[in-house]
Amino acid sequence: MDVRAQSDQAKRTASKVEPIVRPGRNAWGSAQAKKLAFLVDGEEYFRRLDQVLRQAEHSISIVGWDFNPDIRLRIREGDEETLGELLRRLVVEKPGLQIRILVWGMGPFYSSRSLRMFGRMTWSDHPRIRVHLDFEHPLRASHHQKIVVIDDKTAFLGGIDLTARRWDDRSHAADHPLRQSADGTPYGPVHDIQTIASGDTARLIGDVARRRWRKATREILEPLDIPGEEPWPADLEPALTHCNTGLALTEPWKWKGRRGHREAIRLTHDALKAARRHLYIETQYLASFGLARTLAKQLRKTDGPEIIVVVTRESHGFLEKLMMGHNRNRLIRRLKRADRYGRLRVFYAVVPDGKGGDLEVIVHSKVIIVDDCFVRVGSSNLNNRSEGLDTECDLAVETYDPAGQAAIAALRNDLLAEHLDAEPKEVARLIEETGSMVDTVDRLNVKPRGLRPFEVDAQKGETGSLVGTGLIDPKQPFWPIPEIKNALRRLFLRLSHHRLL
Repeated sequence: MDVRAQSDQAKRTASKVEPIVRPGRNAWGSAQAKKLAFLVDGEEYFRRLDQVLRQAEHSISIVGWDFNPDIRLRIREGDEETLGELLRRLVVEKPGLQIRILVWGMGPFYSSRSLRMFGRMTWSDHPRIRVHLDFEHPLRASHHQKIVVIDDKTAFLGGIDLTARRWDDRSHAADHPLRQSADGTPYGPVHDIQTIASGDTARLIGDVARRRWRKATREILEPLDIPGEEPWPADLEPALTHCNTGLALTEPWKWKGRRGHREAIRLTHDALKAARRHLYIETQYLASFGLARTLAKQLRKTDGPEIIVVVTRESHGFLEKLMMGHNRNRLIRRLKRADRYGRLRVFYAVVPDGKGGDLEVIVHSKVIIVDDCFVRVGSSNLNNRSEGLDTECDLAVETYDPAGQAAIAALRNDLLAEHLDAEPKEVARLIEETGSMVDTVDRLNVKPRGLRPFEVDAQKGETGSLVGTGLIDPKQPFWPIPEIKNALRRLFLRLSHHRLL
């Protein structure tokens, strides 16, 4: 451990720094996980999920943005059984098993690959398999949580839905023969993360799933309290054991007379503010100017943390390209102007395309790692709608135990190593040797597979959000007519200002 790390740890211990996770402020609930592990990329998640689903005896709850019963979980093994067929077989073999699947009502339409759920399907016609499409959301809002709970003993939570175009292995090869949708259509590399947890944390995640089911169906489900061991993959070593976790929610803010939940955005701000040495972020979108202000304050400090952000560059659809892409570039420009001491790097990930160029790896993960004491994995992106419009769920781990801190640092080093085509041990060695995450990345980022910086001119261009952001990427439920009037008014004022100049 370098001198600065020892000093920071001594300061935390001596001053008894207030923890980042604070139930009632930035966590909906807290619990201890008996076991917890991080599952990097779809292959690992699907394989581990398959192992645990087969151990289910009483209940399987699936909550997601989308669901496709035609995906396969054991792709590399050549197993042709689909997820829908597996669930059907399990419920037939186990007479006490109930399966409930809650999916955002518009998810199958958005993905267009899951519409088979509406057809005649033999996998879901069993009375103990219930599929419910949830349309109970404000205008333009979505259900975005990605949760699976087994017997209230083991749960999965993160950024990966059980749908098409989510499977990939850690090589992220440009042409992967196994990376195909259920209909045989190939797709590009995609990076993501899910967590698996057992014990009281799994039960707490189960409470979220029951809560969502009740709001969508009006059916009240009781928690399960069944003795016996928690389902767990026999060959999976947990990253942490008996660790404290917090669960942060986002639910539509000020909708139908309810205030909703905004623990997740408070947790994100508090985590960013708490960073002292290293702040590592992976996010699909980087478009929250509120969070940009928090990051900018950290960058202006003489002794602030290094910040590395890995974000997706590619945008899908006209509105996403127009709003998310341009706002991301403006936000990066703002951060670069605040980066007085050269501690910021904003990247997108690439692999060789086989033709002498780069192919982007779509980063779908939502991860924040603060120093070696805190990690947040979940469904919340760093954009406006994840702050108070969509329904989100994030799992946070905070620890000052040496073994736990080593596990969090190992996750960060592992993720960097994957993106840089390096070994995690090499990343760890260089960070310890230099005391710098940024210097380590700069030194290792020399291979065809690596991290590419966003080429944004820091001196020229706008640093505020685009006019109309409140319509395309709103922070809370809205009625569009006043929003349109306000957007037109702001546009008129800007044009008038430019004419006066």
